[in-house]
Amino acid sequence: MKERGKAGQRSVDERYTQWKSLVPVLYDWLANHNLVWPSLSCRWGPQVEHATYKNRQRLYLSEQTDGSVPNTLVIANCDVVKPRVAAAEHISQFNEEARSPFVKKFKTIIHPGEVNRIRELPQNSNIVGTHTDSPDVLIWDVEAQPNRHAVLGAAPSRPDLVLTGHQENAEYALSLCPIEPLVLSGGRDKSVVLWSIHDYVSTLGVASDAKSREASSGSSGGKQVAKSGNNKVSDSPTVGPRGIYQGHGDTIEDVQFCPSSAEEFCSVGDDSCLILWDARVGTRPAIKVEKAHNADLHCVDWNPHDVNIILTGSADNSVRMFDRRNLSSGGSGSPVYKFEGHSAAVLCVQWSPDKASVFGSAAEDGFLNVWDHERKNFLL
Repeated sequence: MKERGKAGQRSVDERYTQWKSLVPVLYDWLANHNLVWPSLSCRWGPQVEHATYKNRQRLYLSEQTDGSVPNTLVIANCDVVKPRVAAAEHISQFNEEARSPFVKKFKTIIHPGEVNRIRELPQNSNIVGTHTDSPDVLIWDVEAQPNRHAVLGAAPSRPDLVLTGHQENAEYALSLCPIEPLVLSGGRDKSVVLWSIHDYVSTLGVASDAKSREASSGSSGGKQVAKSGNNKVSDSPTVGPRGIYQGHGDTIEDVQFCPSSAEEFCSVGDDSCLILWDARVGTRPAIKVEKAHNADLHCVDWNPHDVNIILTGSADNSVRMFDRRNLSSGGSGSPVYKFEGHSAAVLCVQWSPDKASVFGSAAEDGFLNVWDHERKNFLL
């Protein structure tokens, strides 16, 4: 066993060395930024500034600590240099210990628990939702939140809103609707829970302006928020569910809204099922695909260019593509394609924002594969 472990480590190290040597020819531009702590979540946010040679992009990160300091949600700004602007020698100067000047912390939020999932609200780029090891979804207004220092004993930041409704922990499955301010979650209680935060988005915006004015004026209100020892999740305003949808037989691992509808969404779970839901017809599955894979399903993504096409990834090491027009309400239907290029469980699938046939998949084998289903093969 020890020899096999060493061989496996050598293989990882060799692949990494090979990738590092190819960095100058693989990328138009690259910035590497060494983090102090591991990150369980990373998510691009909106573009916050457009310039001639570079764009400033919001970046959300989490910091998973060892308990010596609190876990945090980090909002950073990343200056992304445009293609053919960066010098080749800069790209080739890859150093694992570097802290890139292109990546700068904008704000740190002390998160109550590890950040397992981060999602942003398309209708308001200042609002993000997070999942941790609890039944609740936490909603944050990143502009309104005070910047905190993660030191031992610091109280958690106070969420702007807490969404309640799960009966057990909901750790990963989280989606925010592209059409309306709706939030979708799945958890260990085998339930998909839907919330509307429509009435609270404008309120959060008003609160953000007030907090910003207080902080800039140095008033006692601004200081009180930062110093309060009563910054607890239980002190935050709460919102109950708009709907609870039941049909899974095990933990729900991922959920996704249809890109063109606020009423349609899908979910996958450890029961090997892919379920399509339609809030207009009730809280039972509209279509339930039994045995969508041969093992637990970990992830799902709905094609933003073709709303009939859905991707799933599984512990059976494969990615499958379904066309909802081929699925029946009785739960029958086969995948359009099966993609088998990973040697371990697939943890994430995501469609390209630029081309309808291209998607990426990441797995426990340490690989990120890029596919084009029109070619039915790897791109990378």
